[in-house]
Amino acid sequence: MTRKRVHLAVYDTYADWETGHATAYLARAGYEVRTVGPSAEPVRSIGGLRVQPDLALDAVRPQDSSLLILPGADLWDTSDDLAPFARTARAFLDAEVPVAAICGATAGLAREGLLDDRAHTSAVSFYLAATGYGGGERYVDTDAVGDRGLITAGPTEPVAFAREIFRLLGVYEGEVLDAWYRLFHDSDAQAYAVLEKAAAR
Repeated sequence: MTRKRVHLAVYDTYADWETGHATAYLARAGYEVRTVGPSAEPVRSIGGLRVQPDLALDAVRPQDSSLLILPGADLWDTSDDLAPFARTARAFLDAEVPVAAICGATAGLAREGLLDDRAHTSAVSFYLAATGYGGGERYVDTDAVGDRGLITAGPTEPVAFAREIFRLLGVYEGEVLDAWYRLFHDSDAQAYAVLEKAAAR
């Protein structure tokens, strides 16, 4: 049986803390997480981790994926080096394959015009406004937002970001999704019993 596949973008200065909750629990749920770099050459995260991408960006096709995840990175704001990832996000959304972007990646998508007609969030509204994009009226001041296959979140919300990914893909639902969020976001010990019960079923 072919495992479901998600693609995690990795590039120099990517924020390694922003996607860990999502990728760890997607893997536990049976997804194959494939890393995608600008090329096949290794990249280094903002935390100094050296990552060898599984494949280069030009080899990624929406039809082979369940989701594209774009973490933040210094490079989103200091150069155009990551613009090809924003263009790939457009191709995914055009093919009705979801995209999840956090932190600086939201600015990249704003520059690509992908937030002009979707509800979205980021670090703060004026961060995206500085890109000159046309979607300011659709900015939502909350932890994470999902709209028509696109999830956005700010840099301080990796757990809420993961929650919206799980909701979109149906990894967890209802009280189990709520319990997962309460456990990892609020350190609610009572939520653990809900997850244990669900895992036993």
